[in-house]
Amino acid sequence: MLLLGGGALTAHVYSNAGQELPNSEYGSVMWRDEQVDKFFPLTIGRGGYNDSGLYDRDKALWHRVGISPETDCDKGLTRNTLKAAQDNGCKAILRATYVDPTANMVTTVAVVVLPDGPAEAGPKNKVDKAFEDSRHTDGAVAPYAVPGTAAAKWKSRNGAYLMAVPGENLPYAVGASIGSVDGYVSGQLPGEFGELAMNNDTDRDAWHADAKDLVELFLSHMFTLQDGGLR
Repeated sequence: MLLLGGGALTAHVYSNAGQELPNSEYGSVMWRDEQVDKFFPLTIGRGGYNDSGLYDRDKALWHRVGISPETDCDKGLTRNTLKAAQDNGCKAILRATYVDPTANMVTTVAVVVLPDGPAEAGPKNKVDKAFEDSRHTDGAVAPYAVPGTAAAKWKSRNGAYLMAVPGENLPYAVGASIGSVDGYVSGQLPGEFGELAMNNDTDRDAWHADAKDLVELFLSHMFTLQDGGLR
């Protein structure tokens, strides 16, 4: 069951103005000009920039189950990452929740919309740094639980990743929190496997790696959008 939030999506964030802009410049407005179900694709698979495998449903790694109707900058992030976004002029935070094909893993992807700034030192880079400085204690992206789906009880984050989107006219930071549908909490391995802190760290690292992988796939999607690959 796919939930898109009905008509609650605010017009100033998700519109379809269809502006005629050069592809590179389109990147700065695509967050509000693209249709919401194109901005957050139905499936995300193993593929890179302009690679059709990224959207191949037969090879999907993640299936979208809901898009958050809330876009305010005080709702989509947590702790230090949230403060950095607010301090650096956050315009909106767009989120969607996906589950893996087995419905065992769940993730919320967030796109933080920020003002343009200087290369390597702009608002998106400062949000990126805030996450890096506190990545072991900050889940970064607030989970979006989707009623009536496998993600209905999505709450406990086992891994997270966030990074600034590289390139010009892409004033975004993209992050993901990832967890288990059944509520499993990382770092609590059973019996002898959980007795050593090293084993718990290994467990958490695997979840962080999955979050990083998804963020990198989503970046490929954003580059494709910017270049008009889905139009």
